[in-house]
Amino acid sequence: MRAISRELRPPALDEWGLRAALAAFAGGLALPTTVTAPERVEPSVVEVAVYRITVEALLNAARHAHARRADISVRMTDGGLILDVDDDGTGMGPDSEPGVGTLSMRERAAELGGSLTIVRSPLGGVRVHAELPTGAESIL
Repeated sequence: MRAISRELRPPALDEWGLRAALAAFAGGLALPTTVTAPERVEPSVVEVAVYRITVEALLNAARHAHARRADISVRMTDGGLILDVDDDGTGMGPDSEPGVGTLSMRERAAELGGSLTIVRSPLGGVRVHAELPTGAESIL
């Protein structure tokens, strides 16, 4: 039951907040990362989605794209949130097929009524760009 609970809401979010939890995860990958994010995001389900999408984007950058650095930006807008995860890795080729990680990021965003795109990053690799609603009526 504890394992299921941890999977639903990572304890690091409650212990450290979003910004510190993201920085700690990136540090565990030995991937130098700048994190610009609020300490908390409401509602909680959006905060978890931001964390999970970012974790997957960082894993892809480190494992598959051999990135040397990444930038994370989480910013609030009127009624929503924008997440950008940029890396300087090798990027995705024109014939790249989305893997399980990419599909799960898109599903997380869609479940909340949001969207996720992957485009070329100003750093040279890829940018994972998510737009998520934060209004309760959009999420339910």
